[in-house]
Amino acid sequence: MGFTRRDLLKSGAAVTAGLAGSRLIGMGSAQAQNTLSFEPEEGAELRVLRWRRFVEGDERLWMENTKKFTEMTGVPVRVDSESWEDVRPKAAVAANVGSGPDIIVGWFDDPHQYPDKLVPVTDLAEYLGGKYGGWYDAAQRYGMRGGEWIGLPLGASGACTVYRQSWVQEAGYETFPTDYQEVLDCAKKLKANGHPMGLALGNAVGDGNGWTHTILWGFGGKMVDEDNNVVLNSQETVNALEYVKELYENFIPGTLSWLDPNNNKAFLAGDVGATINGISVYYAASHSDDPAMKEIAKDINHVNMPIGPVGHPTELHLFTQAMVFGYTKYPNAAKEYLRFMWEKEQYEPWQQAAQGYISHPLDAYASNPVWTDDPKNTPYRDCVKNMLWNGYSGDLGYASAAAMADYIVVNMFAEAASGDRTPKEAAERAAKRAERYYRV
Repeated sequence: MGFTRRDLLKSGAAVTAGLAGSRLIGMGSAQAQNTLSFEPEEGAELRVLRWRRFVEGDERLWMENTKKFTEMTGVPVRVDSESWEDVRPKAAVAANVGSGPDIIVGWFDDPHQYPDKLVPVTDLAEYLGGKYGGWYDAAQRYGMRGGEWIGLPLGASGACTVYRQSWVQEAGYETFPTDYQEVLDCAKKLKANGHPMGLALGNAVGDGNGWTHTILWGFGGKMVDEDNNVVLNSQETVNALEYVKELYENFIPGTLSWLDPNNNKAFLAGDVGATINGISVYYAASHSDDPAMKEIAKDINHVNMPIGPVGHPTELHLFTQAMVFGYTKYPNAAKEYLRFMWEKEQYEPWQQAAQGYISHPLDAYASNPVWTDDPKNTPYRDCVKNMLWNGYSGDLGYASAAAMADYIVVNMFAEAASGDRTPKEAAERAAKRAERYYRV
């Protein structure tokens, strides 16, 4: 996909103890300005690689905004998309060989794997933070390294519990619970009524990583401590694994091989009564022309991810940010494209078209009407504000990115849930895998 000249002629408060909360970065920065622009280089043209859309409105508005950028600047932009699983390896190859797309919209802490291969975007990030209420803490952690912004956070495909309201009420709950033990009780009752839960335990970039990390941290477990020492083999981790092993007994069969699309399909087919997912399930049902899907949409509801014994949100969401690669011939054009796409005039309509599929990293966008026009969207609003970061509570870098890419936490939960290993054995094996990356 892309637009060329020829086409156009045709047509908050700081967090403590590692908890990422509502800390806002960039407000009042001396370098932040009310206006900023970058003059594209003579003859500039851009190639952008991003993840393949899960909701139609995301891609449609992204391309419309891209077309507006080309009309305004005369810079042709080609946009390619890849499956979620393929973006990360393609970005790594581009960094290593020194050629490829000028901009890649990738996952989590990918920029921290090859920071010296990227164009710093500090001026752009400080401008946006100063203009739009500041960056949430997790966004800053993902975007910055050594005092420089090496990535520009786009937001996160936020995850909430997606459930059938009527089936949960039949199970004895007015809304799906957020307490871990009540979640387990509700899951048992849903299964007894023929509406089991289903959560991805395959190597799913978003769904598998998201809910398993959330449960691990909710029990107080974590891969590393603040000094990046591997502490995964702990009683807290074992407790989390024992809990998920019991929860898994109430899942629909097959979740050990589920990737990101599987729970969407199972939910819309009526095979599961609850899952953890982005708003894409509701989007698909509510935007369908099928009367049966419209009826399902009326029965869908959302609630924020469960809270464990630690007593506060421990959410992980599929974070995405843009990287400008150092081999680009047109760094100014690349930064001007990103500035344009992140400005309110483009960003808010894009969020609205995607029905809040991406939760924002900048506080000003919390007032986007998309979050309140339909109350079912509201739980997704604060996903980035509430989230922790992969590699919590250590530093982001090669080790955290590599451990995430190796699905250590997801595999650990899958092994324990399936009975391939005891919870203790699964924790021990996962810790050994993590030590390969965190070895000093």
